[in-house]
Amino acid sequence: MAVLVLAGCGGGDERRAEGAPMRPVGQRPASTVPYWVNPQTNAARQLAAYRAAGRGADAELMARIARQPIAEWIGADDPEGRARRFTGAAEAAGREGLLVLYNIPHRDCGQYSKGGAPDGRAYRRGVERGAAGIGDRRAPVVLEPDALPHVEDGCTPKRFHRERFALLAAAVHRLRALPHTKVYLDAGNPHWITDVKRMADPLRRAGIEEADGFALNISNYQTTRENTAYGKRLSDLLGGKHFVIDTSRNGRGPARGADDPQAWCNPGERALGEPPTTHTADERVDAYLWVKPPGESDGPCKGGPQAGAWWPDYALDLARNATAD
Repeated sequence: MAVLVLAGCGGGDERRAEGAPMRPVGQRPASTVPYWVNPQTNAARQLAAYRAAGRGADAELMARIARQPIAEWIGADDPEGRARRFTGAAEAAGREGLLVLYNIPHRDCGQYSKGGAPDGRAYRRGVERGAAGIGDRRAPVVLEPDALPHVEDGCTPKRFHRERFALLAAAVHRLRALPHTKVYLDAGNPHWITDVKRMADPLRRAGIEEADGFALNISNYQTTRENTAYGKRLSDLLGGKHFVIDTSRNGRGPARGADDPQAWCNPGERALGEPPTTHTADERVDAYLWVKPPGESDGPCKGGPQAGAWWPDYALDLARNATAD
């Protein structure tokens, strides 16, 4: 499967881990988590390479990532074909294909994840193609990480706000028209938008009433406990909307200590968080998800490669720290 080079928040990189032929990666029990485990992720390929090289300890660590369902990020590159292949493979395995749509115009304010559709027309066309690729298959979708928090924190220029709300609301409407698709709008994390009241109105304008809920902690490190508390406060303002939490790298929470304007970018000594599951501690938390693929860089900081590139040493550290904890 072709995989985009997605920056900052995103997952995927054309530069795959090199190694021996793939060994199958099994599926998690559907009763625990209904999402598909892709046997061709970077982590799965790295696992095969470590096994072929006789690096048993590293292979065991990498398996902690490779054997979990991880979201597939879809941008401008063939959204229909990629959505169809991913959800089709998931359906063939009796699972759901967890997707992220990540192509909003003026994405990430020109930072590590800059890019996105050139204009609103292109964005709507991409959403339509992605929806056609999903069809009648089961596919939870996290919609446009950072798009609303960047409106609220002032990063996205005000002249783009009205269009962004309209594009997101239209995307929610189109995806919810599919028979088996759930849609979650990104709502940041409790250390980004600290006042939940500031996120409520942007979510309303972006179509939260029609969506299934919102998503928290995408590509970040805030604890599940803090995200749950934040999410419940935000849910109270939105009529009890449910939410999901990205737990892929929050096992030790965020980095603390000295002031670091890029504390979110490849912080050291972090760990994998709770494995993906739909069995959570709160009835309003629909799932813990691994949205950000563990082991893919946040950007060229702290020794990391470009955003979205596979970084096996970082993946090993996440798994090793989770094991130690």
